[in-house]
Amino acid sequence: MLYAMQPIRRYARQLRHQMTPEDNLLWYQPRSRCFATFKFRRQHPVGLYIVDFACCAVRLVIELDGGQHEMQKGYDERRTTYLNEQGWRVRRFWNNELRENLEGMLTVILQDLSEL
Repeated sequence: MLYAMQPIRRYARQLRHQMTPEDNLLWYQPRSRCFATFKFRRQHPVGLYIVDFACCAVRLVIELDGGQHEMQKGYDERRTTYLNEQGWRVRRFWNNELRENLEGMLTVILQDLSEL
């Protein structure tokens, strides 16, 4: 496993203090009872990338994408390819999915966790 370089770790720490409202909403869900057996990390470095949420035990990454992600589609694809090559499964959701259907999103995440 690649270890994050110090500047990446510092930047991840900074991002943890600047989370979006959607990131905050999802962050408090994995900490709830339904995710009790799985530990998630937020703004977690994996190699040269920082992922929104990671469950290291089962190598599951949860990414929340806002409107800006449509413009950086190529970057996201390269990033996902890298993470998959490192053995991580990546699940992406749009911010509006989180706001409109949180329960459905959590169900999908729980299904992913039970499959891994």
